[in-house]
Amino acid sequence: MPLHRPVAVFLAAVITLALTTAAAVTDPRGGELDGFSIGHLPAAIDEETSVSDFAYEWGDVAFTSRVWERPRDGGGVEVVMQVLVLRGDALTDLDALRDFLAEYHERSPQEWELTPFDNGGVPALHGATEAFWTPGKGVAVEVRDAFGILGQEELLATARGVGPDGPGDPADRA
Repeated sequence: MPLHRPVAVFLAAVITLALTTAAAVTDPRGGELDGFSIGHLPAAIDEETSVSDFAYEWGDVAFTSRVWERPRDGGGVEVVMQVLVLRGDALTDLDALRDFLAEYHERSPQEWELTPFDNGGVPALHGATEAFWTPGKGVAVEVRDAFGILGQEELLATARGVGPDGPGDPADRA
């Protein structure tokens, strides 16, 4: 058997795997993020928008973050939106999450104007540029429009479009 056939099959498999993996990471439509499905993206997420995933920890809380960016005129990029899944023992309820996020985002808890809203039966809070909730003990989700690009309506529509990816308790997924 000539050597070039197995090499060609191997290269085809590697290319297919690379393209499949790249599509999963860069698919601007949303998809799955750490046990949650992102089912709605605002119109500002378009073919010019790139998407990246990050994982990090802060204050004994693990973050999985998906960030959508677009190029700026004159160079550089701007963040259009972020969806973050947070996991940590300190995230016991919505009040604990609010306190944690106030510290994380360096916001004054007394001056942070937040409004309650219902997110599919889960109590949630939103401000001018963020919406967050605790779908299970030890797990939280935050949708951020840090630069006010999307507006309140799209922020909340995106937040309401994020839900558990499958049956069961979201706190049990990781």
